[in-house]
Amino acid sequence: MTISPKCKHPNPYLCFTPPQIQIWVRRAGPNYQEGLRLMRDTANATSLPIRIYGPETHVTAIVPLALGLADPSDFPEFDDEIHTLPAKTTRSNSATAGEVVKPPFEGVKDLHEADHHIENFGASTRGVVYGLQQRAVQGMLDFDYMCKRSQPSVAGITFPFS
Repeated sequence: MTISPKCKHPNPYLCFTPPQIQIWVRRAGPNYQEGLRLMRDTANATSLPIRIYGPETHVTAIVPLALGLADPSDFPEFDDEIHTLPAKTTRSNSATAGEVVKPPFEGVKDLHEADHHIENFGASTRGVVYGLQQRAVQGMLDFDYMCKRSQPSVAGITFPFS
């Protein structure tokens, strides 16, 4: 990476020349939406070419994308217009004559994933903690108390080795 001599930013480390760096991010898990939004804000603030993908893109798809072995237009980034449209909305109304309209990304599922869907956690989600993870459980219960959750998020703890 080199610092661009034309950049007048007070922090010279934010003056990288864009063609020399590529950042590819795939994030999922708790609070992934907020994390992806913060990464997008950072990408916009630094003008670095950051490609950001959420849990709808399989983690192993990122490497072929970064190496140029797969077409990035086949995988929507987390904040792409196609990705954020409601399911029943169509884009054909906004298309002008001669413009090619790309259908929303629906993904390709293997046979063993045919009945799989992503379900985010909600206010009533509960779980069972596997193993002796007392500190994690206590943190979850403390968080539940601070949020005034009506029912604890930990339904039980199982430790099969006792």
